[in-house]
Amino acid sequence: QVQLVESGGGLVQPGGSLRLSCAASGFTLDYWAIGWFRQAPGKEREGVSCISTTDGSTYYADSVKGRFTISRDNAKNTVYLQMNSLKPEDTAVYYCAAIPWVRAGVPSHTDEYDYWGQGTQVTVSS
Repeated sequence: QVQLVESGGGLVQPGGSLRLSCAASGFTLDYWAIGWFRQAPGKEREGVSCISTTDGSTYYADSVKGRFTISRDNAKNTVYLQMNSLKPEDTAVYYCAAIPWVRAGVPSHTDEYDYWGQGTQVTVSS
């Protein structure tokens, strides 16, 4: 069955970097959309960055553009989120999500994804 396992979270100082990994099993990345979402305490889950393996389309939330980069490694069946110049407001639990996807573009809303990982905590604090 489809499984997504996130890793790479932790505590980092403002301005620092982290790379999150989403290891997928039960399917190969071809013709799927993979998204990174985050949820801070008391806030709704929001889309951070998503990628379509069908046409390579990507999505970035305005708050992370220029700082975060999403990428994939087909050989490892893993999607990464490189996070640079981290800010305290990036503190949240980060989730990986997936949905089979054969359309153009890439979905970016939580209700468009069917499969979810357990999440990894990212804390940005001095």
